[in-house]
Amino acid sequence: MSVFPKPYADLVARLRVTTGFVLVAAFAWFSRPDARSLIFGLPLSVLGLLLRAWASGHLEKDARLATGGPYAYVRNPLYIGTLLVAAGLVLASQRWLLAALFALVFALIYLPAIELEQQHLAKLFPGFAAYAQRVPALWPTLKPARTGQRFRWSLYQHNREYQALLGFLAGAALLIGKVLVLHNP
Repeated sequence: MSVFPKPYADLVARLRVTTGFVLVAAFAWFSRPDARSLIFGLPLSVLGLLLRAWASGHLEKDARLATGGPYAYVRNPLYIGTLLVAAGLVLASQRWLLAALFALVFALIYLPAIELEQQHLAKLFPGFAAYAQRVPALWPTLKPARTGQRFRWSLYQHNREYQALLGFLAGAALLIGKVLVLHNP
């Protein structure tokens, strides 16, 4: 049973990229980092990037159900990685307004997108229902299923996950630049 009406989920799935640009603009405008907030926030974002990289190295979109690597622990490691990257950047930004905005976007944009993807995977892969029974959607299990699937750099590159790294580096550079400008009169 769907939590989100399909027309709404379809609409917000198309708005994901546009919403990302709006979030970047809000982040650039409102963030007020200092050296301490960077020390706490940026490592959290790096953990999110590492999770995304690990996941993308196991993902063959629409060709094979990803069940290895982080997919043995949780069905949506890319979204959890994105959430960790955003949480780290918000922590570094020192703006609770941005935290509320990112949480709202995750709830209203990403959760419906996750639901649509789950429906797509269920239609595409007959084994998805059994996989979904074993592996939680968003909260990792401590007892992963062993699948034998291995990380492949070629998948990381094919999935263009390096773009997330470049986006993070741009965000980190913005924050560091703001620290240098705001705290060095």
